[in-house]
Amino acid sequence: MAQIRLPKLISDNMVLQRDQSIKIWGWASPKEKITLILNQKNFKTITSENGKWEIILPAQSAGTGFQMVLKGKNEIILKNIAFGDVWLCSGQSNMTITMERIKERFPEDISSANFPAIRYFFVPTLTDLNTSKDDFPQGEWKTATANNILSIGAISYFFAHDLYQKYQVPIGMINSSVGGTPIEAWISEEGFKKMDDYQKIISQNKDTSYVNSLNRRLASTPSNRPIIKDLGIVEHWESPDYQEKGWRNFNIPGYWEDQGLKDLNGVVWFRREFEVSKNWLGKSVKLYMGRIVDADEMYVNGKKIGNITYQYPPRRYEIPADLLKEGKNTFVIRVTNTIGKGGFITDKPYYMTANGDEIDLKGTWKYKVGEVFQPTNLSGTNGLVKQNQPTALYNAMIAPVLPMKVKGFLWYQGESNTAFPEKYDGFITTLITNWRNLWKDEKLPFFVVQLANYQDVNYTPMESNWARMREAQNKALTLPNTAVTTTIDLGEWNDIHPLNKKDIGKRLALSAQNIAYNEKSIVHSGPSLKSQVFENDKVILTFDNVGEGIVSKDGEELRWFSIADYDKKFVWAKAHIIGKDKIELWNETVKTPKYVRYAWQDNPEGLNFYNSANLPASPFRTDSENLDDAKSWKGKKCSVVLTYDDALNVHLDNVIPVLDSLNLKGTFYLTASSDAGTKRIIDWRKAASNGHELGNHTLYHPCDATREGMSWVKPEYDLSKYSLRKIQDEIKMCNTYLNAIDGKNKRTFAFTCGHKKVIEGEFIQSLASEFIAARAVRSQMHSFEEQNLLDMDCYSMEGTSGEKMIELVKEAQKSGKLLVFLFHGVGGEHGLNVSKEAHSQLVHYLKEHESEIYIDTMLNIAEHIERLKK
Repeated sequence: MAQIRLPKLISDNMVLQRDQSIKIWGWASPKEKITLILNQKNFKTITSENGKWEIILPAQSAGTGFQMVLKGKNEIILKNIAFGDVWLCSGQSNMTITMERIKERFPEDISSANFPAIRYFFVPTLTDLNTSKDDFPQGEWKTATANNILSIGAISYFFAHDLYQKYQVPIGMINSSVGGTPIEAWISEEGFKKMDDYQKIISQNKDTSYVNSLNRRLASTPSNRPIIKDLGIVEHWESPDYQEKGWRNFNIPGYWEDQGLKDLNGVVWFRREFEVSKNWLGKSVKLYMGRIVDADEMYVNGKKIGNITYQYPPRRYEIPADLLKEGKNTFVIRVTNTIGKGGFITDKPYYMTANGDEIDLKGTWKYKVGEVFQPTNLSGTNGLVKQNQPTALYNAMIAPVLPMKVKGFLWYQGESNTAFPEKYDGFITTLITNWRNLWKDEKLPFFVVQLANYQDVNYTPMESNWARMREAQNKALTLPNTAVTTTIDLGEWNDIHPLNKKDIGKRLALSAQNIAYNEKSIVHSGPSLKSQVFENDKVILTFDNVGEGIVSKDGEELRWFSIADYDKKFVWAKAHIIGKDKIELWNETVKTPKYVRYAWQDNPEGLNFYNSANLPASPFRTDSENLDDAKSWKGKKCSVVLTYDDALNVHLDNVIPVLDSLNLKGTFYLTASSDAGTKRIIDWRKAASNGHELGNHTLYHPCDATREGMSWVKPEYDLSKYSLRKIQDEIKMCNTYLNAIDGKNKRTFAFTCGHKKVIEGEFIQSLASEFIAARAVRSQMHSFEEQNLLDMDCYSMEGTSGEKMIELVKEAQKSGKLLVFLFHGVGGEHGLNVSKEAHSQLVHYLKEHESEIYIDTMLNIAEHIERLKK
């Protein structure tokens, strides 16, 4: 600390943000006088007591070749400084992939790379669970020239290249990305201030003893895997002299689980001889073995020529010039796989080449198992993966960049969050707002790369987590100065790391030109849905961002549109362009279409819906709900719950088909001893699988026979004569019955006849741990704040008209309260009955006003109330 020390970002070849005052900072001994010289001007400061100093420089115009001198007890000279535009690139592995990975795809871009005004700084993988850091342990600025180009991030380079070519302004790219990481790891602690569950995790992770206990648990877990030596290594299966015994045929490419080796985790060896002619000798030969899951070692004529330890990199090896011989040559591959399918990815290059000649390596090889890994059970003992923890990457890899002024952000991440894409709705806007707050500029441009098409193509409409994630990424567009770059046409079905990073970079550059450089005439987005209109049996869609108009890229009918009625049973639609910004959809089987989806698949391969700027439309759906989990009634005016008591046949026959056709969910309180409760379990199981809640209405529906109008209650089911133990047992038995139907443990309860007392007094509190909520029977509505989850009120319907029920809903809409309906018979079977027509009128009103009414099951409503009240 006795000498001036600079952060790694302040170094030779750096780019500093032009046209803004900028900070130069560092460390020295306390009270040390620091002088900075730039453009023959001196700037001075004195180090503080804690050894830190900073100097604010006035705004500088764009340019290169500057020198900066810093003097204190020592002198530092920084050379080749540029003033230009600085962009922070972050995310996971697709953002880290370098030009080296794609050199075969874009050889001309590699050979022509000579742009010393484009500079690149890569941040090494670092984590910190406790506090934000102020520097990196290593790192340097590199120029985009021949000697550096292969190590520069591909998306960063292509983005910077297009901006530099257009504006002739130096571009600095700071790449702070880590493969396989979730978005939560990149958000600061301040960003989680309204998320109690994450605050708890962050606090736990700061407890060193807690973190160490997790890791000790992992270290102390005994392995069930016996030590088995790989027979291939023992017997030297890689040797050309090895005599094959017991080897079988295998077709490369392909997975071994698909070719006779079921559920094998272990080591498999592959072997084949190839004829090589004399003119291949003495030359360096390139060998391409596609991609291999997971790790491989490559041998040619007994010599190891390379290895890769994980599945994602392409297998590209060089065979030394003196290794091949004329005639037969032995190739051996040792493949190790520990989870999932092992083997060779299809639709990848498998060949070797020299001087333009090629030998195809696909086809029949021989294989033999060298080692089988025995199953292990390490559940819950994985320790703490720091790079996946909230704030861990922000603290170590983003915080040190904060003193740097930046032009904006590029973000390519999401693959690691696809298991729970709905959570990403809030995460992406949290990240953007968090970073803008940290840089103290709410207008900083933020550009998101949407997930590309990936995995198998499915030719029927279906649900898709990847599609849902793309929808969540589009939530970025709810904030100003944002763009989402659609890459739905740039992916590869068999590779989570598609090679076409050039078009991603170019599309990001278009967004920068439009937003960051204010060239509003530049089209930077594909068509985006503006509105939909229903005309008889057709849907007319109108789009923004069409440029000169919507086009079919291949001239064929637009693909990957589907439509559905309220039942959400989607079918493919015929799609015709009927105007510059309009498309017409229909399918003869859907008479009254209500919803549209476009490209709602993991991999809608071959889509052709573009605008005149050759940019594809982003996937979308019109059947999603805009719910805000942080607000009462999830951001809507009020909430309505439809409940049905006593497990009646009419519930299964009259109610559920109507609810399913409108995609509404109800809560059905089952009495296990009822006729439909005992004889139609399969139907109740189907209802539960469709999202309806099965609630507890006890085993035999006991009611208080002493109450007025209760003479019908059988003596053996007189609740007033029940002991506390008896009602507890019957309720728990009903829970067991319900669990056997739907497999769930969380449940709500409905008081039979609304009665709450047994001999000893009220019983529900003794069962509070069994239920999230309990429904009573009083005709009252309550606000969110007034809700008592173990005593929720409802309106019991008896001969009520549809109009009267709708009036109750309108009252809830006006007052902002929760309205719970209680139905018994719907179209008969019970003394308390409403007509099918009245019930239908109500639920259709609810569906038509779904945008302002939160309609859900009692369980989901109760859990939402419980979460927010915490």
